Parts: sequence; C-alpha cells; structure tokens
Amino acid sequence: MSRIGKLPVEIPQGVSVTITDGFVTVKGPKGELKQDVQPVITVAVEGNLLTVDRKDDSKMARSFHGLYRQLIQNMVTGVTKGFERSLVINGVGYRAEVKGNTLLLNLGYSTQIEYELEEGLSVAVDAQNKITVSGISKERVGQACAEIRSIRPPEPYKGKGVKYEEEHIRRKIGKSGVK
Repeated sequence: MSRIGKLPVEIPQGVSVTITDGFVTVKGPKGELKQDVQPVITVAVEGNLLTVDRKDDSKMARSFHGLYRQLIQNMVTGVTKGFERSLVINGVGYRAEVKGNTLLLNLGYSTQIEYELEEGLSVAVDAQNKITVSGISKERVGQACAEIRSIRPPEPYKGKGVKYEEEHIRRKIGKSGVK
C-alpha cells in the first residue's frame, strides 16, 4: 500500500470537491482547479475527507495511487492558500520589471526579453531584483519559474543569472594561473 496514497485529504471549510466522469474539480475562495483521474484510481468523498483508492495491484495502479492523492492535496491547498515561488536576479545591470501581464527582463542580452504570464498567475518584483510568482496551481507556478530561470541560468564562476531563492550555487575558482 502506498504510504502517501492511503492518507486521506482533509477538505477545509469553504472548499467543495466534485467528482464526475473521471474528473475531480476543487472550488475554493481563490478559484477552481480541475484534474483528470485514470480509470484504475477511484476517488471518494466522505464528509470532509477525500480518499483515493486503487482498483487492483497492477504496477500502473500502484504508481498512480500516491500521485493522484498528492495532486488533489495540492489542488485543495492551492484554492485555499495558493502557492508562491521566488527567484533572485544576480548580475550587474540585470533587472526585471512588470508591465501588465508581461515580465520584462534585462539579463545581459542585446535585447530585452518579454515573458508573457499565463492566466491565473501573478508576478511581483521588488527593489532587490527578487521576482515572486504566485498562483493557485503548483504546477503552473513551478513551470513559469523554471521557464524564467532557463532564460539565463546562474553560472558557477561569478554566480550571475537567475536562480531560485533557496538554491545554492556551487562556485568554481577561475584559471589556476591567476593569483
């Protein structure tokens, strides 16, 4: 039995979960999320608890068991609290700016990069070049941060680039002849 999959998901006050035709829909104060569920997995709501079960012990059913439980847990957390991820820009002349639904990035290239945000995501930039991406879907917040980071990943010599706030860059020394 999956250690994650057998745990019930607690549904807080103000959140409604509906299960129809292989889809789980979670509505809460921040919005609505929808997730399709494989036919080998059954989802049931009893009171304020949601349980995820599998129909058989096939390898596919076992692998999906914990996955769908955690996806539904993330949906419930997203519609109540939301998710947030922070990026830090490091480098001389590197900066970011928000204009409407677009993030404008100056990262040492000859042109300014415009990153269009998906609907449902919001971004904020503070004075220390810290970008904060927030939204209700953990997957979409993480994907947007990964795409922004991939524009100019941090390099190991001076640490210039875009990195996650909690990320540690292993630095390398330069040429061995320089002292």
